[in-house]
Amino acid sequence: MTPNASAPSAGPSGPSRRSFLASTAVATAAVAGGMPLLAACGGSDSGSRDGTTSGKDAKKILPAYVAGNVVTPDIPAKNGSAAGVTSKLDLATLKTSVPEKLGKGGKVTVMSPFWGSPPKSDNAYYTAMNDLIGVDVTWQNQDGNTYEQKLGAVLASSEVPDVVVVPGWNMNGKIPSAIMSKFADLGPYLSGDGAKDYPNLAAIPTDAWQRSIFGGKLLGLPMPSPYVTNIVPFYRQDIFDKEGYDIPTSGDEFLALAKEITNAKAKRWACMDMKWTAFQAFGVLSGAEKPLGWNLVDGKLINRIETDEYLEAIEWSRKLFEAGVVHPDSELGKNAPDPGPKFAKGEFLIYAQDISQWYSRTAEQAAQNPDFKIWGMDVWGHDGGSPVLWATQPANIFSFVNKKASESVVRDVLAVANVTAAPYGTKEYMLTNYGVEGTHYTVKDGVPAKTDQGNIDVLNAYVMVASPAKTVAYPDFPEVAKGTVEWQQRMGAFTKKSSFYGMQITEPSRYTNLSNDFEQLEDDIVRGRKKIGDMQQAVSDWKSKGGDKLRDWYKQILDENGSAAN
Repeated sequence: MTPNASAPSAGPSGPSRRSFLASTAVATAAVAGGMPLLAACGGSDSGSRDGTTSGKDAKKILPAYVAGNVVTPDIPAKNGSAAGVTSKLDLATLKTSVPEKLGKGGKVTVMSPFWGSPPKSDNAYYTAMNDLIGVDVTWQNQDGNTYEQKLGAVLASSEVPDVVVVPGWNMNGKIPSAIMSKFADLGPYLSGDGAKDYPNLAAIPTDAWQRSIFGGKLLGLPMPSPYVTNIVPFYRQDIFDKEGYDIPTSGDEFLALAKEITNAKAKRWACMDMKWTAFQAFGVLSGAEKPLGWNLVDGKLINRIETDEYLEAIEWSRKLFEAGVVHPDSELGKNAPDPGPKFAKGEFLIYAQDISQWYSRTAEQAAQNPDFKIWGMDVWGHDGGSPVLWATQPANIFSFVNKKASESVVRDVLAVANVTAAPYGTKEYMLTNYGVEGTHYTVKDGVPAKTDQGNIDVLNAYVMVASPAKTVAYPDFPEVAKGTVEWQQRMGAFTKKSSFYGMQITEPSRYTNLSNDFEQLEDDIVRGRKKIGDMQQAVSDWKSKGGDKLRDWYKQILDENGSAAN
């Protein structure tokens, strides 16, 4: 079953499992409907702090960064954003970023999560990629929905494939320690000027490589992503323009606007649950990624749940429900239906979701609802000032090479990665992401569209080995590409990096479930089923049950490695 293009994101993070599925599924859903997408894909009980290498030690390990100059985007990346392309696709002008094969003809086996039905192993896409790279890659595609169980079993065995893809959301239990014991140090091949032998890998941002350090060694090949928040407060710009509504610039203005919009008898409400936007507006650190919500504030290590801003954001969100401006579907929480159809009908005008929905909702409605226009609001500070946003992690999916692999196998894997990390606008990118022209895709009026065979063969495979820095390019809706990147750049100007930005950290297993109940409690308070006092009691219990000891554990990391905050 193909993942739902409207799958909800896990919250302000990137890429989480859900946001990754949402963004990759956009391609599947869009091309199936004739609306093509073209965008580059962005422990043990003692715990492990070895992956927090920073400062001088990290500089010795990290690859030298050499910006790519093969292709120039229409909108260069800035403030942690993706790059943007607004021009049509012209196959005749595609550049070559890998002028000669680096692969030496060896065999490489890759195990990777796969959502959908894997294609035949001898399909035309796999054959063309292997011919281009000069490596015979064999895929062991595993069900993405049960991948963590399979991953744990494989890493506990002696039969580990040459390459194993590990998403960050699967780094639980004993998997992090297995990563450090089972996989090869790529430092001898890529650290410093070594990366210059693989120009597309050298062009991957340094932050993504920092995130690929495990156990003090460069173990991972990353899938980089923009560090700007991926959660956007979307609104129906066409209806706003028609009704003369102004974009709110504070929490009070939002509530006043929501009351103006809402007319329950006419089946129109202002919004869905806006909790994620509230966390942004009140400057609450993200709690959706590891490390979960820690930051150094005025010399003291604080968790997001201990801050006044956290409680204020929840209380503000509760006021929206209390005022009756939230669509009734939101009462169902995680069980709420896909908001897309009712958003298209105008039953509500504002909702917060993964940035990939800017394109997917536009593409869904283009033919049947030509007046429909979804756009992204800038996040506002709750008091009308500038917001304080927090950087998401710069990479969250990695591939690793078997520690027992020979040098020739490692070199062949890097040859694969150097092709799959080719930037948008190159022949290598088109083959990696779209397959063979005529067989897997066609181009009409500068817009590529996958064929039925392309939808079968060209699915999450080679892109999982390594990817370029993200480029947003929607040739069918260039205004959405421009809007998306410019939104990221504006929000990036208000984005800070927390003390643990870019660090790989595995918490001691005794703390694994310590914070599990907070998200549900947040939702219960927002919907009026619990009170703020219940959250204050939960925070007190969290401290006594291990939160304070976990704070000490994280403080030791900062004492030993320094802070990544800016």
